[in-house]
Amino acid sequence: MRIVVLDDYQQVAADFADWSSLGAEVEFVPRPIRDDSDLVTVLSGAEVVVAMRERTAFTADRLALLTDLRLLVTTGRVNASIDVEAARERGIVVCSTDSTTSATPELTWGLILSVLRSIPVEDASVRNGGWQTTVGGDLDGHRLGVIGLGRLGTKVARIGAAFGMEVVAWSQNLDAERASGLGVRAVSREELFSTSDVVTIHYKLSDRSRGLVSAAELQLMKRSGILVNTSRAGLVDTDALLAALDEGRIRGAGLDVHDLEPLPADHPLRSAPRTVLTPHLGYVTEDTYRIFFTQAVEDIAAWADGQPIRVLG
Repeated sequence: MRIVVLDDYQQVAADFADWSSLGAEVEFVPRPIRDDSDLVTVLSGAEVVVAMRERTAFTADRLALLTDLRLLVTTGRVNASIDVEAARERGIVVCSTDSTTSATPELTWGLILSVLRSIPVEDASVRNGGWQTTVGGDLDGHRLGVIGLGRLGTKVARIGAAFGMEVVAWSQNLDAERASGLGVRAVSREELFSTSDVVTIHYKLSDRSRGLVSAAELQLMKRSGILVNTSRAGLVDTDALLAALDEGRIRGAGLDVHDLEPLPADHPLRSAPRTVLTPHLGYVTEDTYRIFFTQAVEDIAAWADGQPIRVLG
């Protein structure tokens, strides 16, 4: 049995699980997959593939090219980049793993504080021999707007309350009573954008939600407001955000997700003012990786024994 673990960018997957227990050939691929031809070459002869979140897409067309594939394991509970139905039609079993619910909210607050207090700018200033160059914003007594009050959004909201912030939230089907029980006030999308000092996105990407944050929403925001996205890049109109930043219409933005990943070297976001950019680190923590890869090994062993677990679809 040949197993390929894709997109092991940090070259650490081998350290987070006992792959030798599978008694199989395991290859770890430390780079992004370039295209269909590259994917077919890398996965030639592989019966089992472990996909790191949504870094490599497995569309129906791509699955048709992978004639050796029998088991596809995705890290995390769901993966929008895998056509599970197409896989099932081809007899490919798709399994998942659990994940933490703390890693992304923690990074969200890292981005909020980094943008609000210009931490990267001041760090660079100190290292270059300088001293104070900016005046930071405040959290206590200010308003946090949470778009999407699910598992992750709820954690972010609770931390906001601990900072002394007034927390409001919006989603398409938000239950006002449930929000109130969490100490959060449900508001309209317009009120959230126009009154929040910090807007943070924790929303599922779909055809309906794509472009949820457009030029119109950015125009509503306070000039002192910041936008943070650790969810999915498609939820924000990147061109509209770049325009808002260039024109100084918002204080700044913290982004962990991008339209193209890895972000091209010449992408305009890399030079956008008042931004803090991270390379999709929301789930990249020791505890999360330990769960991802340990359970991936469990999935493979169970499938090899004819009793697959955590099957999707």
